[in-house]
Parts: sequence; structure tokens; C-alpha cells
Amino acid sequence: MQTNQQPATSSLERRIDMAVQMADIEKDVEQRLRKMARTVKMSGFRPGKVPFKMVQQHYGAQARNEAIGEAVEKAFGEAVRSQNLRVAGYPRIEPKGGEDKSRLEFSATFEVYPEIQLNGVGDKAIERPQLEVGEAEVDKTIEVLRKQRTSYSKIERAAASGDRVTIDFTGRLNGEVFQGGQATDYPVVLGEGRMLPDFEKGIVGLNVGESHTFDLTFPGDYQATELAGKQVSFEVTLKGVEMPQLPQIDAAFAMSLGIADGDVAKMRAEIRSNLESEVTKRIKGRIKEQAMQALLDANPVEVPRVLVDQEAEQMAEAARQDLANRGVDVKNMPVDASWFAAQAERRVKLGLIIAEAVKQHALHARPEQVRALIDEQAQSYEQPDEVVRWYYSQPQRLAQVEALAIEENVVNWVVANAKATDKAIAFDELMGNAA
Repeated sequence: MQTNQQPATSSLERRIDMAVQMADIEKDVEQRLRKMARTVKMSGFRPGKVPFKMVQQHYGAQARNEAIGEAVEKAFGEAVRSQNLRVAGYPRIEPKGGEDKSRLEFSATFEVYPEIQLNGVGDKAIERPQLEVGEAEVDKTIEVLRKQRTSYSKIERAAASGDRVTIDFTGRLNGEVFQGGQATDYPVVLGEGRMLPDFEKGIVGLNVGESHTFDLTFPGDYQATELAGKQVSFEVTLKGVEMPQLPQIDAAFAMSLGIADGDVAKMRAEIRSNLESEVTKRIKGRIKEQAMQALLDANPVEVPRVLVDQEAEQMAEAARQDLANRGVDVKNMPVDASWFAAQAERRVKLGLIIAEAVKQHALHARPEQVRALIDEQAQSYEQPDEVVRWYYSQPQRLAQVEALAIEENVVNWVVANAKATDKAIAFDELMGNAA
């Protein structure tokens, strides 16, 4: 076997020219055919008694393809090992025409993993959100829960913000009804933001049976591009008004939240406990996001395109599966891997950087750390011991928890070495209710 490395066409792409002797391939082909001849079956012959020439005639091409494939694979493996190359993905093998018929020449083009020189994060700033759950936060959460359980009752008055109204409407662009611009007995909760603000303004103040015609201009970034930035005319008829009624904070409300005896104090205590867990989870999430970005900013790295493509395809497949689980016919909604390219590249970069950080700073998952994470997850089930056994019974499940532990170690290392400061955060901002 002979090899020759060619100049790279990119910083991570390599090409190696190789050749294997045809005599070695022919020898391998004959050995394969003679091995086949011992057991091959053909009509009119007993097993192992088929003439060798007939075996050659029927199985020669198959044996040759297998021999060439194995020779090429072996040559490529020896070449990359001799040059200490870490191959990413699979090589692209191409035959090379040559005058020397005594050997088979080919080239292998492939990408290699980047050499990562891990940089420190000492100049990166990270804010640790600080929030203590108090009575005010419990009250806000209870209000959200009450609104989720809003009931409506008919009322004889003009429509106001917060009401649920039933309307007929017709929208016209240049005098013509546009697609999606017409509906009958359409329910709308005024103030929820499902409809454009100017549309809702055209309803507020109407009484049942009244109609109102008004002009409206769609936003320039409206999702229906044929309407974006266009002025249309709407005619709306109000057919019903229902006033919202929030449940009282009483025993019935507490029981609807799973408090068996309806004790409101117990309900508040449970809400507070759940809030504290959620706040802790969200704060960790924000710190993790900053830590990962700090690693990326401190360690610009080029990654193999093949790994990004593989990750994007896995993400696309996960999206297809999620849509299918939701009852969507994915055949009519194709999901392209290219949609996930940027996110996939970020994941691959982080994966390589994190692996290097784990290696350099001994951030491997510790057995007691993994067990603590499993115990924490198991506590939310009726039979925690069964959940623990379930995790430890399958290496794949355990590996998922180990990955979480490693991630936690990396985040803690980044925070410990970066410019980390504590900063108070508003409850609505942390919980995503600022709007």
C-alpha cells in the first residue's frame, strides 16, 4: 500500500491518495471464492461439489467488490492512523485512473476534528439572577391560575375589554373579500391579543345586534404577506357578549388544584414550593445559557461540516417525530434539515469545547453526583425506588443523566472562573410574564 497526503482544500478537509496492489486483491478474491465453494448450493450439485469455475462465474463480481472494499478500508485506516488523524464522519472514496494496472489507485477526501486549545473565561461576565419567592409572587401565580379557570356568562351591555364576544365579520381588500377575511359566530376574548388591536377597537362599545364598518392597516411584517402593510375594510356584527367571572379563592378552588381537603393555606404553601422549584430551575437555565455563550465566545472554533449536517438531520427528524406525535401529517409538511443548520453548528461547537474542558479540568460526572440527580428526579414519582432501578438498569438512560452531571460541572467551572456577579431579577421577567 502507498499513500500520499494532498494539500487541504479547507482547514479541516484532508485528501489522501492511496494505492493497493492488484495481486493482493486477486489473492483475496480467490480465497473468498474457495471458501464459498465449500458450502455454496447450485441446482444439480451437492453442497461443496460445485465446480470452481462455476463459483467464479456466479460469485466472482461479489467477491471482487468485497475484496476491494475491504482493501480500501484497510488502507484508509492505516493511513489515518499513521498520520494521527481524527476523522470526522465518513470519507468520500474516489477511484483514480492510472497507467499502472498492477495496482488500484484511489483518493479519500474527509474532514478531521479541530485541535482545540481551550481558552480561559476570566474576562467573560455572567450575571446570576437573584429572586426570593414571597407572598407577592404566590399572589401573582394564584391570579394566573384563576384566569386559567375563567368562566363566562351572558350579559346585556356593550362589549368591553376582557369580555368574550361572538361576532360575524367580513374583510375586503380593494372591495374584494380576501382569503381568511370572513367568519361567522367567531369567538374572541377582547384584550387577549389574538386579534390585531385595531380590530378589537372596532368591537369595543358595540351592543348585541349592532354592526360597525371600519378601516384597518395590517402591520408591514404581517405573516400573510399578501396583506402586509395593506389597508382593508372590515364589517363586524356583534352577536353576543359574555362577561368573565374568576373563581373565588376558596375550598373549591383549592380542591381544583389538587388539595384534597380544600385547605387554602395548604394550597398557598404548595404553590410556593412549586414556585421555588421553578424559580431555581429557570435561574439555572439562565446561568447555563450565559456559561455556554461564554465558552463559545472564548473559543472560536471551526467544526467539520459533516458533523453539523448529521446534527441538523437528527434535529429535523426529532421535529418530524414531534409533529407526528401531535397528529400532523408530516408528508404534507416537509421538515428540511437546513432549517436547523445554525442551531446544529452551535451544538457541535459546544460539544467539542465542552469535551475539551472536561478533559483538561477533570469535570467528569461523579457517581454520587449522578445518583443525586436520579434521586431528585425520582422524588416526583409515587415509587421513587422503582424509578432509580429503572435508570440503573439501562446504560443509555444512565448516560443521559451523566451528560447532565457533566454539563452541570462545566457550568459551575465557567461561573467559578468568569466575572460572575449577583443581580436581582423581577418575577415577571424570570417567568416570562413581563408583557
